[in-house]
Amino acid sequence: MSTPYPFTAVVGQTDLRLALLLNAVSPAVGGVLVRGEKGTAKSTAVRALSALLPQVDVVPGCRFSCAPGAPDPACPDGPHEPGPGAARPARMVELPVGASEDRLVGALDIERALAEGVKAFEPGLLADAHRGILYVDEVNLLHDHLIDLLLDAAAMGASYVEREGVSVRHAARFLLVGTMNPEEGELRPQLLDRFGLTVEVAASREPAQRVEVVRRRLAYEDDPAAFATRWSGEEQDVRARVVAARALLPKVRLGDASLLQIAATCAGFEVDGMRADIVMARTATALAAWAGRSDVRKEDVRQAALLALPHRRRRNPFDAPGLDEDKLDEILDRFPDEEPENDPEPEPDPEPEGPDDGGPQDGGPDGGDGGVPPQGGPEAPQAPEAPAPDDAPQTPDSPAPQPASQDGAAPEQAAVRAAEPFRTKMLSVPGLGEGASGRRSRARTAHGRTTGAQRPRGQLTKLHLAATVQAAAPHQKARGRTGRGLVVRKDDLRQATREGREGNLVLFLVDASGSMAARQRMSAVKGAVLSLLLDAYQRRDKVGLITFRGSAAELALPPTSSVDAAAVRLEQLPTGGRTPLAAGLLKAHEVLRIERLRDPSRRPLLVVVTDGRATSAGSTGSAGAMGSAGSAGGDPRALAGRSARLLQAQGIASVVVDCESGPVRLGLAGVLAGDLGGPAVTLDGLRADSLAGLVKNVRTASDTHRRAA
Repeated sequence: MSTPYPFTAVVGQTDLRLALLLNAVSPAVGGVLVRGEKGTAKSTAVRALSALLPQVDVVPGCRFSCAPGAPDPACPDGPHEPGPGAARPARMVELPVGASEDRLVGALDIERALAEGVKAFEPGLLADAHRGILYVDEVNLLHDHLIDLLLDAAAMGASYVEREGVSVRHAARFLLVGTMNPEEGELRPQLLDRFGLTVEVAASREPAQRVEVVRRRLAYEDDPAAFATRWSGEEQDVRARVVAARALLPKVRLGDASLLQIAATCAGFEVDGMRADIVMARTATALAAWAGRSDVRKEDVRQAALLALPHRRRRNPFDAPGLDEDKLDEILDRFPDEEPENDPEPEPDPEPEGPDDGGPQDGGPDGGDGGVPPQGGPEAPQAPEAPAPDDAPQTPDSPAPQPASQDGAAPEQAAVRAAEPFRTKMLSVPGLGEGASGRRSRARTAHGRTTGAQRPRGQLTKLHLAATVQAAAPHQKARGRTGRGLVVRKDDLRQATREGREGNLVLFLVDASGSMAARQRMSAVKGAVLSLLLDAYQRRDKVGLITFRGSAAELALPPTSSVDAAAVRLEQLPTGGRTPLAAGLLKAHEVLRIERLRDPSRRPLLVVVTDGRATSAGSTGSAGAMGSAGSAGGDPRALAGRSARLLQAQGIASVVVDCESGPVRLGLAGVLAGDLGGPAVTLDGLRADSLAGLVKNVRTASDTHRRAA
């Protein structure tokens, strides 16, 4: 077994280490979600924590780690006879992103259960993590149904397996720690709320601290055992302090004044529900115990708020997590502490010193400065009003037009703010897919309504009981059945096929040319795309963003699960220049071709946001695309039509959001939609509460051909 990196040797990351230690003192706090960029010692610190936890006494031979003094009465390995326990270190169990439901909660031997009536249960990771740590790296990439099972077990302290009338229950109390990189996608708000604390981590920008990170990491890799020995004294000190804080925790007094501070803070920041109040109370109590005090003070409540509230204030994925510290201090100042009880013991230093702390203070093997999570952010500056292009109708609100560039195109304009997002209508890909779990299009999934049965292709996971009985029934006489039981063999087992929803790749192709540059129109366009991004977040899609203007198209954001990253790129989008529509369509073709190789099961949905004009052939991309679409010569509109029909021939589901406005309309977006084989919808028709025609499904090229036939 490799020697883990010592917890006390992690450089910086003060809040991360504190949050982990508070959960070690009081697992009732509810776990930690660690958010931050790659290479910031998130995983290193979590894996090092298990060495600081006290040993646990377990019943010898129990696969579910029952405590000898109070065994679980429902333990599948029970009942347990009274007797001495066996001490072992607390476990740290890792849940892989690609784990199955059976691996997480355990599996029943369905064949033995049907044929013999035996509850043959193989424990999963939840049983292994009981009374230890369950660590989920990249928790935001875990399938939703696994996260639901995980958090339900963490909240109830037990895991339940229910299949075909066979029930198994066992205790599952563990310290839940998740790490994630927000650039790869966010967790749903209701899942964020289930983590007790959250910490934002980032790499230090101080050269001296980064030098110390590298020095310690290299020393560890050269000789892990010697490096761990060097820090063993500090590790033992922290381990002893955790034990002392656990012993003191039941004696810590949470007075009415502290409770009032907690309630006022949660109310002042308008957090939803009461979970935040409870988590803050438990965290403040753990902070007092960690400091060696028997009373909770205002500084404990303040630190508890900084750890427990930032992730609970987010209303949508585009809100930055954080807390206004000035507002927090203002609230707490209105509610003073009670008179503190006499406490002869001095408050211990919150962080033990390392053997060479004459240098930079703490940090991580992967870098990192800790500190309080980023608190809010400065007010975004108001974007200057962008002048309208020459072809835009002038209104009293429109600024005077700027001179056109030498090629006759409208000049580049500064980015404008997006309009307020709204709830959009449902856009989905037709047919039945088999992609990643999500909430947009119909698909064959592991969870959903049962639609049929088939022979299992691998391990049986979802038994179709009726189909299994029908397969076994004709062979009972030949198998020598004499009793009441049904003789079932492996060949009789049938897997249930289920239909649910999948997530798609939603690729946005946004026209940023001069014809779209009227300030009000571009603000409305950005608001519409922002609304579709919010819808993609809720439906668990991947998103990508392509923009086109001037003479070329640009991949502003490669396909990702981080819709907030797409929102940032959209907000910064400038406008102006000619309209290279064909270049944008061919760029979309190239991006989708590459993504099909990377993730062939995830079906794409192309959303083209444009008024349909094409005034420039632009740079038309790869040679392959030119071979299919480039024979149209220099006519930009004809080239755009050929490029659109190329996407249609590939079976790409598309929808055109028509941004044309004004009393005179050319209807070019509708022509483009016809070439793509999909519908066109206006900005107003995109709203879910609009009276315009409902867009339910996007038609593919095959649908168009069937109608024509």
